[in-house]
Amino acid sequence: MKALRFEKTGSLDELKIQEVPLPVSGPDSLLIEVRAAGLNPNDAKSVLGRIPQTKPPRTPGRDFAGTIALGTEAYPVGTEVFGSGGSLGFDRDGSHAEFVAVPSEAVQPKPRTLTFEQAAIVGVPYITAWHAILEVASLQEGETILITGTTGAVGDAAARIAKRIARGTVIGTARRHTDAVRLKLLDYVDAFVDLSGGSISLGEQIRGKTEGKGVDVVFDVVGGPLFESCLKCLAVRGRQIAIASTPDPKVTFNLADFYQNESHLIGVDSTQLSFENAGRILSSLSPYFESRELGPRDDPVPVGFDSVLSVYRELAEGVANAKYVFVPR
Repeated sequence: MKALRFEKTGSLDELKIQEVPLPVSGPDSLLIEVRAAGLNPNDAKSVLGRIPQTKPPRTPGRDFAGTIALGTEAYPVGTEVFGSGGSLGFDRDGSHAEFVAVPSEAVQPKPRTLTFEQAAIVGVPYITAWHAILEVASLQEGETILITGTTGAVGDAAARIAKRIARGTVIGTARRHTDAVRLKLLDYVDAFVDLSGGSISLGEQIRGKTEGKGVDVVFDVVGGPLFESCLKCLAVRGRQIAIASTPDPKVTFNLADFYQNESHLIGVDSTQLSFENAGRILSSLSPYFESRELGPRDDPVPVGFDSVLSVYRELAEGVANAKYVFVPR
């Protein structure tokens, strides 16, 4: 079969298109013909050696949707499925290939309302958002959450979950006029703050929108220079969830302000979720995908073997202007 493959990490030049043997499925795994596979920043980071779990030689790719090629009684041949998570693409060959072997616990029936391409891009964003918002931050009905990067895939998923599942009040962020226009049109974002560099700080804007209280939860998908500004937005005993950093991962903040506010800072890394937990979260999400309460913001742009390497470079450089999906056939 044809697959993306890298023999060692450190450079995207190591990523090649190769002919490799068909993956072998064991007694507790399924062989899936990949119809579509998500393309995420972590896929590029894995090739670059920035994911500690990655063990080359390896085929990358965490998200997938396809049909069962060699299955079980529960998942007979031809069943349409999707899945994500665990060590897929890191120390187990991933989905950027024509076939992938996946533990059965990570696989769920594909929602009928999603195409293969749509089902292939909801895994990482929605699993990350669900785990962070509902399981780690434990956002409660009536609480207010600030979500940075709201117009991105993870931020958008988080806003939908926070509004439609947790029944919270959602404040998004806008860096550009186009971001502001988009957020105004979304029924799951209650308000937004301007990050374009005006004279009013993020903290001051948040206090103005919350009657001086601040927000109960910050979900920071950006990190870097926004880190300390986000901490200043927290209400007393508020929780800040960090899931990302800039190339320079070091940040600073006022420790006295932090403990006097009794703030909570929690890191979330979706790459640490097991196949079992990823499958459990996807199972919880599936009814919302079926009802269309949740789902991808936009239809993804399909790319094949002929252009997928250039998309990897866009992901690595943070300049991708669309949500791409890999279609191997």
